[in-house]
Amino acid sequence: MKSLADRLPPEIARQIHPDWRKNEAGYWAARDGLLPQYQGQWVAFADGSVVAVAAAPMDVFLAIQQSDRHPFVIRVGHEEEPWYRVRRTSFPYDNAYPGTPLPVTAVEFRVTSGTTGVILDRVIPDTGADTTTLPWSDCQQLGLDPTAGVPGMISGVGGGMAMTVGYLIRAWLDGQEYPCQLQGDPAASERILGRDVLNRLRVLFDGPNAEVVFNP
Repeated sequence: MKSLADRLPPEIARQIHPDWRKNEAGYWAARDGLLPQYQGQWVAFADGSVVAVAAAPMDVFLAIQQSDRHPFVIRVGHEEEPWYRVRRTSFPYDNAYPGTPLPVTAVEFRVTSGTTGVILDRVIPDTGADTTTLPWSDCQQLGLDPTAGVPGMISGVGGGMAMTVGYLIRAWLDGQEYPCQLQGDPAASERILGRDVLNRLRVLFDGPNAEVVFNP
């Protein structure tokens, strides 16, 4: 079976850690035996066994964030389904129409909790996106290493799937850190702040005043 990592662009795929590939192969060898106990649950699989299990992928990422075993993360029995859906549909702007601003914000993304990160502007707060997504060039700017990432899949509202590399980092907003289940998307051109972060905040989309207000 072709590795999920090999669906990434070749220059990224060849940087995925070999232990992750070993754990992916190990999962598939053990998968039929895991179905009765773990069907429908998210698991992290490493060195021949399940090392973390949860109902949501964020909880699995939190459980393995300090691991150096490069576990394979997947939803048992749903392996070919996208991990997240990102509501990202493009429409051409009507340049003759006065207004119609796009809500955007600046977010400091921190690879390590408690340390200064990189501030990225024009991040779109998107309540229709399951998870935060950044173009791969931003991931490189953050210094994210593909060997430490977890390959995964996302889907847009129009269908289809795209391969990503996932990381558990932190987003700094309104004076506080929030866990951020970032997906680095080689095909993306926009910065999306998803519900992995937004659901931890109170957000006011104040259209009349053209403002996004966090924790109003």
